[in-house]
Amino acid sequence: MGFEIPRALGVGAVQPNIYVDRKRNTYFGINLNADTFEQTSIKRFTTETAIKKMIESNPKVKNIVKNYNPNLNLNMNELRELLSKHATDTQNITKGIIENLPFALQSKVDAKAIEDAGYLHDLGKVLIPAEVLNKPGKLNDKETKIMHTHSELSYELLKTSGLNEKTLKLIRNHHQNAKRTGYPWVDQNFNADLNLQILSVADKYSALTEKRTYKEPMNAKQALTIIYQDVKEGKLHPFVFRALVNYAQQTQTVTNNVCL
Repeated sequence: MGFEIPRALGVGAVQPNIYVDRKRNTYFGINLNADTFEQTSIKRFTTETAIKKMIESNPKVKNIVKNYNPNLNLNMNELRELLSKHATDTQNITKGIIENLPFALQSKVDAKAIEDAGYLHDLGKVLIPAEVLNKPGKLNDKETKIMHTHSELSYELLKTSGLNEKTLKLIRNHHQNAKRTGYPWVDQNFNADLNLQILSVADKYSALTEKRTYKEPMNAKQALTIIYQDVKEGKLHPFVFRALVNYAQQTQTVTNNVCL
């Protein structure tokens, strides 16, 4: 029996405001001792030295974590694990979604901004205590509030790095959606454009299909069924969802047919 997602393209969804950023990035870490690749790769933002410089450059980082990490302890082991798995996976999924969009939309997305944000979006977790990140059960309200600071932390850490503003905003808002029901808080003028929807759904699909301390991995069919609910609720554009389904078919070997 096929895995059917009925009338996905008929679901009313918020039309994205699509635009292209033609600005080129400037780069952080000019004073770091590194070879040319390390000076230009986005991985330069993820070293302990770079993160400490970012913290010193922006007092708001200290203010965000003052109640749960006042000593600014860096969980570098967790960050390396995250970067090698979830961040890399999210980045690859964003590429796959973009490649599976209709050509007219492919030409309108900012692929570099999305892919860079895909790799860096969870950088702020380096300051989240390990006992929260790795809790085997459900987070309580206090722990949830702590976890929810990670996207704003990622933004504030990278704010002084030289990343362009579009990439920074994608990182800050990767848990937001077209209905503005995610986090962190946004005002009524916020628009979850096509770039953000690609990043957000890539992050969600990666999280659902990977093993974590509190859950087993879902298969592609299970993850897509959950994400389709976002389409029905107007949080995700049907064309982005369809591109994700096509990517899943190509990479996850979905045994049942996925029908749009």
